[in-house]
Amino acid sequence: MIDWEPLILTFKLAFITTILLLVIAIPLAYWLAYTKSKFKAIIETLVSMPLVLPPTVIGFYLLVAFSPSNAFGNWLDELFGLRLVFSFEGLIIGSIIYSLPFMVHPIQSGFSNLPKSLVEMSAILGKSTSTTLFKVLLPNIRPSLLTGIVLAFAHTIGEFGVVLMIGGNIPGKTKVASIAIYDEVEALNYSLANSYSLILFGLTFCILLIVYLINGGYFKQFYK
Repeated sequence: MIDWEPLILTFKLAFITTILLLVIAIPLAYWLAYTKSKFKAIIETLVSMPLVLPPTVIGFYLLVAFSPSNAFGNWLDELFGLRLVFSFEGLIIGSIIYSLPFMVHPIQSGFSNLPKSLVEMSAILGKSTSTTLFKVLLPNIRPSLLTGIVLAFAHTIGEFGVVLMIGGNIPGKTKVASIAIYDEVEALNYSLANSYSLILFGLTFCILLIVYLINGGYFKQFYK
């Protein structure tokens, strides 16, 4: 019988991570798209590192950093009472880092492909940077925003290495669906592992399909 708790925890993690990533990624992508700073290449490299690094590497360093035996982890514990290792909060931070490029890159691409005249005309009209961003630029990159949101959400759903390293396998706290599948496979319970996998596969497929249909203009024909 399926235990729905790992699935609920997975989608809770993906939802919170996606919201926080959106807040972080919009200003970061805006800066990367328009800055002429000599540090741009370094920041872009750091943002893109999760695309090529094994998830266990990121998880390992987060585990070391957040451990109470480490200076940083001890500082978080003493000053804020935060113990991020083997906690849901730790999973959120790990997920934000691991899924960051999946949110930043589509939004940055959207900004970069906009005509520069939009920013120039907004400046001529005396609009502030924040007004230009939220009133002029963002409405014109809705497909990029949607792509970033969905990719980050779907990617977080499928995480394994990072969440296992930093969160462990605590039922109701850090045991997400990917960990549950691993547990069932280890226990040779392939039927239940298949049930979890099919649910994640089906939901992820539907989410991505809807995004491609929306970005491809499929639904516009019904409003003509």
